[in-house]
Amino acid sequence: MEEALAELGGLIAQRQEEAIIDARVVRGELVATVGTATIPAFVKFLKTDSSCQFTTLIDITAVDYPQRERRFEVVYHFLSMTQNQRIRVKVAVREDEIVPSITDIHPAANWFEREVFDMYGIMFSGHPDLRRILTDYGFRGHPLRKDFPTTGYVEVRYDELEKRVVYEPVQLVQEYRQFDFMSPWEGADYILPGDEKSEGEAR
Repeated sequence: MEEALAELGGLIAQRQEEAIIDARVVRGELVATVGTATIPAFVKFLKTDSSCQFTTLIDITAVDYPQRERRFEVVYHFLSMTQNQRIRVKVAVREDEIVPSITDIHPAANWFEREVFDMYGIMFSGHPDLRRILTDYGFRGHPLRKDFPTTGYVEVRYDELEKRVVYEPVQLVQEYRQFDFMSPWEGADYILPGDEKSEGEAR
C-alpha cells in the first residue's frame, strides 16, 4: 500500500511541479504540501486527473503553530473511492493571509471553510457566505487558537428577569467556602470518634 502511495505521490509531484512544495508518505498516508495561491488548481487536478480521482472532500481543518512565521496550517482530506486511497493536503498560511476557497470545486467545502474561519479566524476569498457557524454572531475571538483563554472572555446565561440570553464578564473569584472541620477530608489534626487507637497500635 505504501509503495502505491509513494508512486502516486511521485506522479502528483511530477505533474504539479508549480504547486507541490513537498509530497511524502507519512505513517501510511500520502501528505502533500502546496502553496496558498495554487490550492484551487491543485484540488481540481486531484479531482479530475484519471490517476487520482480524489472526488470526495472528507474534511477541512487547521492547526495553530504560534511560534511559526506562517502560523496556521490549513489541512484538507480527500478520498478516492475509485482508487481506494486518501490524501492529506497542507497549506501553511500567515495570520493575515487569505486562502482561496474551493467551494466552486467541492460544494461541501462551504461549511468546512466556515468552521475553520469561526474556530481559527482564517479568511477564505471567494466563499459565498463566510460567517460564523458554531459560535454566536457576537462571539469574541476564535476558540481553537492557542492564545485563546481557556475560560473565554464572557459567560452566557439565560436571565429569568429579562427573559433573554445575557453576556457577562467571566468571574474567576472563588465564592466564600464554609469549611467543615469535622470532615476527615479537611485535614483535621484531632482524632474523630471511632478512630481511636491504642497507644500500642499508634506506635
